Amino acid sequence: MGVTLFNLSGKIALVTGSTHGLGMAMAKGLGKAGATLIINGNSSQEKIEKALETYKSEGIKAYGYKFDVTDEKEVIEAITKIEKEVGAIDILVNNAGIIKRVPLEEMDVNDFKQVVDVDLVSPFIVSKHVVKGMILRKNGKIINICSMMSELGRNTVGAYAAAKGGLKMLTQNMATEWAKHNIQTNGIGPGYFATSQTAPIRVDGHPFNDFIVGRTPAGKWGDPDDLQGAAIFLASEASNFVNGQVIYVDGGILATIGKPSNED
Repeated sequence: MGVTLFNLSGKIALVTGSTHGLGMAMAKGLGKAGATLIINGNSSQEKIEKALETYKSEGIKAYGYKFDVTDEKEVIEAITKIEKEVGAIDILVNNAGIIKRVPLEEMDVNDFKQVVDVDLVSPFIVSKHVVKGMILRKNGKIINICSMMSELGRNTVGAYAAAKGGLKMLTQNMATEWAKHNIQTNGIGPGYFATSQTAPIRVDGHPFNDFIVGRTPAGKWGDPDDLQGAAIFLASEASNFVNGQVIYVDGGILATIGKPSNED
């Protein structure tokens, strides 16, 4: 029974921003659980093709579509094309996002708006058009990639925190409106993960590395693959009565106020 609960065979999953990083890690988890992947990016077709090679080298069935998640017209065209060429979307993971680290008093208004547009408005746009098919079929899973910044603030990430805090509440409202159609909408809030982007600061003695290791009860950075379990759970029948929740995969950071530097 347990294996069946987490089996995604026959399901089609669209994961935005899945050509690299945490998006790719989560998408791989869904693919290994049996889902057919639709990966998305907006930088270049070449990057999408390279990502497809990575997925397929691991035995994962995947298709790639380049479109801007903030452009409603492009989103509508892409979803129509995906449903015609691959099939109905059963699982949507709104992962595409950006961050701009600038103190609020110095941040350009257009930069603030861009972060909110990508991190908060795009999940609304993509979900709005994917969910229509889910409503007709009375079945669907939507996973919004939130953040610890959905709960906490930190210097220089005001726009990101505002967007991710909004995404948490959007997740709850999606659940409120769409649960009656047998659609579950939940979120995943990643902590701090070992990626190529964080490599330069993940060295002993670097102030931020020491801060994260010391602040995390698990005492380490997360491995991107640590996100796969939560993604599979929220995409599968195992979460059929879970709705409007955010699962924080953070090694315990949000569970504690932290430990004094002189404590073992």
